Amino acid sequence: MNTGRISENDIRHNLINLSQIVFEVTDDCNLNCYYCTYGDLYYGYDKREARYMKFRDAKLIIDYLAEFWRNNTTDAETPLTYFGFYGGEPLLNMPFIMEVVEYVESLHLPRKIEYSMTTNAILIDRYMSFLAEKNIHLLISLDGDRDAHGYRVDKGGRNSFDRVISNVRALQEKYPIYFKNNINFNSVLHNRNSVEGIFNFINNEFGKSPQISELSDTGIKKDKVEQFHKAYQSKIESLQKSENNNSLSDKVFLDNPSTYRAKIYIQSQSQNVYKYYDDLFIDNTTINYIPTGTCIPFSRKMFVTVNGKILQCERIRQNFTLGIVTGNSFELDLKAIAENYNHYLDKMQQLCSICHNKSSCLQCLFHIDKIESSKPICKSFMNKQEFIRYQYNCLKYIKKHQGLYRKLVTSIMDD
Repeated sequence: MNTGRISENDIRHNLINLSQIVFEVTDDCNLNCYYCTYGDLYYGYDKREARYMKFRDAKLIIDYLAEFWRNNTTDAETPLTYFGFYGGEPLLNMPFIMEVVEYVESLHLPRKIEYSMTTNAILIDRYMSFLAEKNIHLLISLDGDRDAHGYRVDKGGRNSFDRVISNVRALQEKYPIYFKNNINFNSVLHNRNSVEGIFNFINNEFGKSPQISELSDTGIKKDKVEQFHKAYQSKIESLQKSENNNSLSDKVFLDNPSTYRAKIYIQSQSQNVYKYYDDLFIDNTTINYIPTGTCIPFSRKMFVTVNGKILQCERIRQNFTLGIVTGNSFELDLKAIAENYNHYLDKMQQLCSICHNKSSCLQCLFHIDKIESSKPICKSFMNKQEFIRYQYNCLKYIKKHQGLYRKLVTSIMDD
């Protein structure tokens, strides 16, 4: 297999064209959600100590990026970069958010800037005027109706639904245009709700199609596996009960893992999908292939933890640090980042070389079992028989759902 490698210049290019930087503004939270990825079920994150990010740390990173952006030519004529705020509950550290927004606006950066936030909505009533004024995109956590939302509890174990729904309705009533354009919902699927129930509730209440995600199956503590499985419900299981229900939108259906796998199969196997126009004129057989579905550092985002660790994203365990910001110093060694990344690729080379699904692999290196050992274990590995079965199931699924192929091709073109 012709395995490619990344270089310092690849990472520099990604920083110049960075589309999103996300600050974990605090690890404190006013809720105690049962399935929180920073909670009791999981490991791989720094101890939660109710810390609050300081503006001076964010300023160091923003100034570093601003120099990149001012002194280098970007791929797009007017690139778009999102500044995101994450937690914990980010609204607990609202002074930090206000300072970042004010400072970024003062820099007049050579790109379009927008802001985003993931929030549990408990404090929206206090800050909705600022959120609307700055046009901040909100992803609100809501698992459905009161019963479905039952795992999102406060420190006293009380369901947060009434407070959340009251605040969201108030926001919609006071700022209807902002709500229509900038508010979306994220729902976690578990054993107390369903895809159909989530979608119908949020669509009926707010006219929105929610993002629906399963409980994370990465980094579960060994003594919590049974507890995890009691709460877990897969999208496939839930959609089997409602897949043909006409009340579900195409978006929900396309989010079905079976549908998504079929889309990736078409995209990777058709040999007619090109990400950029320039790719039409390139001989793909000469391109180095980088195994696994791992993002190259900063190709999608930069995530900064409340402790100043720089990560590729919030889903990666915090021991895979790319850099750090503390006090008056900011360390980001691009050459070392490339070398470390390539080190993990080397570990996977032998396994990837005999995997029949490598061309459509979505497996993140940093979620592979024992990736730091000499013999990592990849759950996405397929031998020939497994790939034939995967291929058969994808084609069978597409054939079963009339019109799906056209929808999938359209979805690929829209990506």
